[in-house]
Amino acid sequence: MLWLKDCGTISVANSILNSDELDETVAHLLVAACNDGYAQGYSECSQHVVNALQVDWDTSRSATHGADTEAALAAAKTQFNTFQLPVMDLVIVALQSEDFLTQLREVFPNREDDDDEDLD
Repeated sequence: MLWLKDCGTISVANSILNSDELDETVAHLLVAACNDGYAQGYSECSQHVVNALQVDWDTSRSATHGADTEAALAAAKTQFNTFQLPVMDLVIVALQSEDFLTQLREVFPNREDDDDEDLD
Protein backbone atom coordinates (compact mmCIF):
# COMPACT_ATOMS: atom_id res chain seq x y z
CA MET A 1 0.00 0.00 0.00
CA LEU A 2 2.98 2.28 0.52
CA TRP A 3 3.72 2.01 -3.22
CA LEU A 4 0.16 3.16 -3.95
CA LYS A 5 0.56 6.14 -1.63
CA ASP A 6 4.07 7.10 -2.74
CA CYS A 7 3.98 6.24 -6.45
CA GLY A 8 0.68 4.85 -7.67
CA THR A 9 -1.55 7.86 -7.14
CA ILE A 10 1.07 10.19 -8.63
CA SER A 11 1.44 7.89 -11.63
CA VAL A 12 -2.30 7.92 -12.30
CA ALA A 13 -2.46 11.71 -12.00
CA ASN A 14 0.56 12.19 -14.27
CA SER A 15 -0.88 9.78 -16.84
CA ILE A 16 -4.06 11.84 -16.96
CA LEU A 17 -2.50 15.30 -16.92
CA ASN A 18 0.23 14.43 -19.45
CA SER A 19 -1.93 12.52 -21.93
CA ASP A 20 -1.94 13.60 -25.55
CA GLU A 21 -5.64 12.72 -25.78
CA LEU A 22 -6.52 15.19 -23.01
CA ASP A 23 -4.32 17.88 -24.58
CA GLU A 24 -6.05 17.42 -27.95
CA THR A 25 -9.53 17.52 -26.41
CA VAL A 26 -8.78 20.66 -24.41
CA ALA A 27 -7.13 22.34 -27.43
CA HIS A 28 -10.18 21.52 -29.58
CA LEU A 29 -12.46 23.02 -26.92
CA LEU A 30 -10.35 26.17 -26.68
CA VAL A 31 -10.32 26.70 -30.46
CA ALA A 32 -14.07 26.15 -30.68
CA ALA A 33 -14.65 28.62 -27.81
CA CYS A 34 -12.39 31.23 -29.43
CA ASN A 35 -14.12 30.83 -32.79
CA ASP A 36 -17.56 31.14 -31.23
CA GLY A 37 -16.46 34.14 -29.17
CA TYR A 38 -15.11 35.82 -32.30
CA ALA A 39 -18.32 35.09 -34.22
CA GLN A 40 -20.53 36.36 -31.39
CA GLY A 41 -18.39 39.48 -30.95
CA TYR A 42 -18.36 40.22 -34.69
CA SER A 43 -22.13 39.78 -34.86
CA GLU A 44 -22.68 42.09 -31.89
CA CYS A 45 -20.30 44.69 -33.29
CA SER A 46 -22.03 44.51 -36.68
CA GLN A 47 -25.38 45.14 -35.01
CA HIS A 48 -23.97 48.22 -33.28
CA VAL A 49 -22.72 49.56 -36.63
CA VAL A 50 -26.09 48.93 -38.27
CA ASN A 51 -27.93 50.63 -35.41
CA ALA A 52 -25.55 53.56 -35.09
CA LEU A 53 -25.05 54.34 -38.78
CA GLN A 54 -28.41 53.11 -40.06
CA VAL A 55 -26.71 51.16 -42.84
CA ASP A 56 -26.77 47.58 -43.95
CA TRP A 57 -23.49 45.98 -42.90
CA ASP A 58 -22.18 43.20 -45.14
CA THR A 59 -20.96 40.39 -42.91
CA SER A 60 -20.31 37.94 -45.76
CA ARG A 61 -16.56 38.51 -45.53
CA SER A 62 -16.41 37.63 -41.85
CA ALA A 63 -14.11 34.71 -41.08
CA THR A 64 -17.03 32.92 -39.45
CA HIS A 65 -19.70 33.75 -42.04
CA GLY A 66 -21.86 30.69 -42.60
CA ALA A 67 -20.08 28.68 -39.91
CA ASP A 68 -22.18 27.33 -37.08
CA THR A 69 -19.69 28.13 -34.35
CA GLU A 70 -22.30 27.67 -31.65
CA ALA A 71 -22.91 24.06 -32.70
CA ALA A 72 -19.17 23.43 -33.00
CA LEU A 73 -18.67 24.76 -29.46
CA ALA A 74 -21.54 22.62 -28.14
CA ALA A 75 -20.01 19.54 -29.81
CA ALA A 76 -16.58 20.33 -28.33
CA LYS A 77 -18.14 20.72 -24.87
CA THR A 78 -19.90 17.38 -25.23
CA GLN A 79 -16.67 15.74 -26.37
CA PHE A 80 -14.86 17.17 -23.35
CA ASN A 81 -17.61 16.22 -20.89
CA THR A 82 -17.75 12.62 -22.15
CA PHE A 83 -14.00 12.23 -22.62
CA GLN A 84 -12.48 8.95 -21.44
CA LEU A 85 -8.83 8.05 -21.21
CA PRO A 86 -7.68 4.54 -22.10
CA VAL A 87 -5.38 4.49 -19.06
CA MET A 88 -8.40 4.88 -16.80
CA ASP A 89 -9.90 1.70 -18.25
CA LEU A 90 -6.72 -0.10 -17.21
CA VAL A 91 -6.95 1.40 -13.71
CA ILE A 92 -10.58 0.34 -13.34
CA VAL A 93 -9.77 -3.23 -14.41
CA ALA A 94 -6.80 -3.33 -12.04
CA LEU A 95 -8.84 -2.06 -9.09
CA GLN A 96 -11.43 -4.80 -9.64
CA SER A 97 -8.74 -7.46 -9.31
CA GLU A 98 -8.05 -9.20 -6.01
CA ASP A 99 -4.37 -8.37 -6.41
CA PHE A 100 -4.94 -4.80 -7.55
CA LEU A 101 -1.50 -3.58 -6.43
CA THR A 102 0.31 -6.00 -8.72
CA GLN A 103 -2.01 -5.03 -11.57
CA LEU A 104 -1.44 -1.31 -10.96
CA ARG A 105 2.33 -1.82 -10.77
CA GLU A 106 2.17 -3.47 -14.19
CA VAL A 107 0.25 -0.50 -15.58
CA PHE A 108 2.53 2.05 -13.87
CA PRO A 109 5.96 0.50 -13.40
CA ASN A 110 8.10 2.50 -11.01
CA ARG A 111 11.73 2.04 -12.03
CA GLU A 112 13.17 3.13 -8.69
CA ASP A 113 11.13 0.85 -6.42
CA ASP A 114 10.47 -2.20 -8.60
CA ASP A 115 12.76 -4.37 -6.50
CA ASP A 116 11.43 -3.18 -3.13
CA GLU A 117 8.83 -5.79 -2.37
CA ASP A 118 8.58 -4.57 1.23
CA LEU A 119 6.67 -1.50 0.02
CA ASP A 120 3.49 -3.58 -0.10
